[in-house]
Amino acid sequence: MKQIAVIGSGTMGNGIAHTFAQFGYLVNLIDINETALAKALDTIGKNLDRQVSKGTLTAEQKASTLQNIQTFTSLKDGVAHADLVVEAATENVELKLNIFKELDQYAPAKAILASNTSSISITQIAAVTKRGDKVIGMHFMNPVPVMKLVEVIRGYATSDETTKTIMALSENLAKVPVEVNDYPGFVANRILMPMINEAIYTLYEGVAGVYEIDTVMKLGMAHPMGPLQLADFIGLDVCLAILKVLHDGFGNPKYAPCPLLVNMVAAGKKGVKTGEGFYTYTAGSKDLVVSAKFKKS
Repeated sequence: MKQIAVIGSGTMGNGIAHTFAQFGYLVNLIDINETALAKALDTIGKNLDRQVSKGTLTAEQKASTLQNIQTFTSLKDGVAHADLVVEAATENVELKLNIFKELDQYAPAKAILASNTSSISITQIAAVTKRGDKVIGMHFMNPVPVMKLVEVIRGYATSDETTKTIMALSENLAKVPVEVNDYPGFVANRILMPMINEAIYTLYEGVAGVYEIDTVMKLGMAHPMGPLQLADFIGLDVCLAILKVLHDGFGNPKYAPCPLLVNMVAAGKKGVKTGEGFYTYTAGSKDLVVSAKFKKS
């Protein structure tokens, strides 16, 4: 594999493009929004600068990484010669299904189609294509250039050959691939999201405050980040979407999203991306400040 197409230039998409390009792959980064693509390239450049300053990358490697990335606003043109397409669009079922219908039409017949979805069924996605054996989940963790894990999700029709190819490819990116089967939430989010949801319920029911909940989990359970801070980092809207997938997929009330989470997303308080969630975020500041909504009087 030499030619990689990445659909979506947001946090995950630009991280995936960065990683493939850093390891010598030619990457077409695709988004319908020119401004979003420019922002993605700027982000990649800044992240590469950080690697150079830490001594994990040379200035020459930074330059070659950026040279390996081209941007496209046309999906048809961007995937025309791809060996692998990685979809990293918003976590929305209908959007992903529509993208894969187009990919099946425009990507070469040999191309593997992967989704970076964190919870949506790979089997359902594959069913809208005529190449179910070549559809697979490739769930990277955020931030992609740093985090080692790739959850490789086999849909019902995914072939052994496709799985072996993506496992080997992930290793070529200096990642650790873990093969899992296609059930709601896979492994990572099936375990993580109920924990985050329970932390939100613990706050909602007045058991403890934001700082206290996160401190217990950091110091008592050796988590590098508390569950409420992590929820802000992931995006509260993303957490809500994944919990809905779990709740719908299993029909089990234990996955029902906490009403506080539902209200916060409805109010536009989605975490880091909006500047406020359980904490408030100020550009240029690394201080962790509990949102005024949750501060004790």
